[in-house]
Amino acid sequence: MNMPVYLDYNATTPIDPQVADAIEPYLREPLFGNPSSSHIYGQRAHDAVEKGRDQVASLLGAQHEEIIFTGCATEANNLAIRGVAAALCEHGRHIITSAIEHPSVTAPFRLLEKKGWEVTVLPVDEFGMVSPKSVAAAIRSDTVLVSIMHANNEVGTIQPLSAISEIIRPNGIVLHTDAAQSVGKIPVLVEKLGVDLLTLAGHKFYATKGVGALYVRKDTPVSPLLVGAGHERGLRPGTENVPAIVGLGEAARLASQGNGFDGVVLRMLRDKLHEHLQREIPGLCLNGHPDSRLPNTLNVSFPNVSGRELLEHAAQDVAASVGSACHEDGDGVSGVLGAMGLSQQQAQGAIRLSVGLPTTEMDIERAANALVSALCKCRLNTTINRKVTSNDHTIDNIIMMRGNDG
Repeated sequence: MNMPVYLDYNATTPIDPQVADAIEPYLREPLFGNPSSSHIYGQRAHDAVEKGRDQVASLLGAQHEEIIFTGCATEANNLAIRGVAAALCEHGRHIITSAIEHPSVTAPFRLLEKKGWEVTVLPVDEFGMVSPKSVAAAIRSDTVLVSIMHANNEVGTIQPLSAISEIIRPNGIVLHTDAAQSVGKIPVLVEKLGVDLLTLAGHKFYATKGVGALYVRKDTPVSPLLVGAGHERGLRPGTENVPAIVGLGEAARLASQGNGFDGVVLRMLRDKLHEHLQREIPGLCLNGHPDSRLPNTLNVSFPNVSGRELLEHAAQDVAASVGSACHEDGDGVSGVLGAMGLSQQQAQGAIRLSVGLPTTEMDIERAANALVSALCKCRLNTTINRKVTSNDHTIDNIIMMRGNDG
């Protein structure tokens, strides 16, 4: 089967061959041990976990002990948000987030709101960017947490976290960022960003699904969501997923060595795709910031067509999405695009095209041609449907006239 060009790398990435090779020995003897066991099998597994911790810490410019392994980014986001809320509920019950967060951030905020917390949801501009001034204006004496994503998963806009950190740090407020989309695509250094908590996901940068990590700055107050033994500094009890952690560490090592890290090739491919579509499709609109954007992400609105219908017509040649894979299916307007002020027609015509390290220039050419062809098919179907509807109305009118004459 001739598979379609995969342009949904923001949803998930394939496992890098070197990551797969690093994992494989830990699925077999004698490296299968429980890292909490004291014998040689456990010691080897423990050493593998700690090596992975070092590799992730190195990628983020963090300390070894500041990395907590989780089962996914959703778990890490919940641990960060709900954990800080539980730890600081006696100090204040006001928390701040933005209107364009991933569901794994918005859902914990909604849960806390139901429990009596006051939540401020900050707006974004037409590019999907949060203004540091709006953060400053929202801060109160009882604010304990601000959670703003690093880069948006739908349009790729990168948030001014360093500026936001400078505003809230003097107030002693904890700053969390969901960096699942940015880690591995652009440099992400916790000290430069000024964050106290940072979430990442293995399957977003060529490791496996089912593993994530939370950076927790030393002395940041976080209460565990689960209770059990003392794994992961007591913040995430449960036997560590050694093979997945090994893979996450290897993916972090590859990213830190420049495996697509500078984004030059990704940006070139993304822009080539955009230029082709712009050339062939008058009225195509870019969604997201033109410059401060992930190098692999292109979100565009096609004129007078449904993005979902467009992708259905192009499905044999292009695998992409209309938005986040973690949102429910439906034809409603994306919350992100709605927050950016797009009209319903623009939002419904939007698709997200995200390239990755395996993407080639031939892939881009094939995908662009397929999307242009799909748009023509959509317009042809619309024209035919209009003619059929018009003819039906004409026949109905004739029948009604004859009935009146009779």
